Amino acid sequence: MMERLRNDVMETAWAVWAGFVDEEGQGTTEYAILVGVLVVIAILSIVTFKGKVQQLWDAIASGIGSL
Repeated sequence: MMERLRNDVMETAWAVWAGFVDEEGQGTTEYAILVGVLVVIAILSIVTFKGKVQQLWDAIASGIGSL
């Protein structure tokens, strides 16, 4: 009985340890961080260049309208 209990405890301990050293989720976390950084860059670009993009769009629209 004690031997079985000891084996169960050791098996559980090894399973927990394997969960800590498993790096399977590391790739997912890295991709999530990368996507987050890209979203921040996109938002900053939109906020920074909003006026210039609007001017360019208006110039294109007026050029098409004059055809």
